[in-house]
Amino acid sequence: MEKKKKTKQVAALKYSSTDNRAPEIIGLGSGEIAEKIIEKAKENDIPIYQNDELVNTLNQFKIGDEIPPELYEVVAEILVFVSNIDKKYGDEKWKTR
Repeated sequence: MEKKKKTKQVAALKYSSTDNRAPEIIGLGSGEIAEKIIEKAKENDIPIYQNDELVNTLNQFKIGDEIPPELYEVVAEILVFVSNIDKKYGDEKWKTR
């Protein structure tokens, strides 16, 4: 039996601790579009976090939507991941963007 290759999906989030708002979906894609989003993220040193279940859920929403409360906990884990990267490698490069 041949394994069916799974189509790659991505979701990009934006969050600012000073906005007092939930993280916002700023990009969604699958297949070729997903590959291009990943490529751009790598080119711009944007951290990539893989969570298939979360990306499947986020792809049910629209760009510009805030994440719903039931996703706060899992997205908080991602924010901790990104924060740790900033601490490890220095967050000066993000301040210039």
